[in-house]
Amino acid sequence: MAVFPFTRLSLSKIMLGMSLKKNPHAQALGRLGGKARAESLSDAEIARIARKGGKARAAKLTAAERSRIAKLAVAARERKRRGKR
Repeated sequence: MAVFPFTRLSLSKIMLGMSLKKNPHAQALGRLGGKARAESLSDAEIARIARKGGKARAAKLTAAERSRIAKLAVAARERKRRGKR
């Protein structure tokens, strides 16, 4: 009988972890495509797309995360108002 160093469960966890890592080459190509597409869009279309992204991001944040982000935004506005970047 052969002895395997991994059980099926641990091997499936390893494979799952491998699939979560993003391919940097694919990310670079996607970024190029996104920039090329953005150049052909109007400001109104870009704003519409950005709103959809903002809503999707807000939907998955917890209340504590939203609060933390809001506090950071207030602090950034205050620094800008005082002239300290």
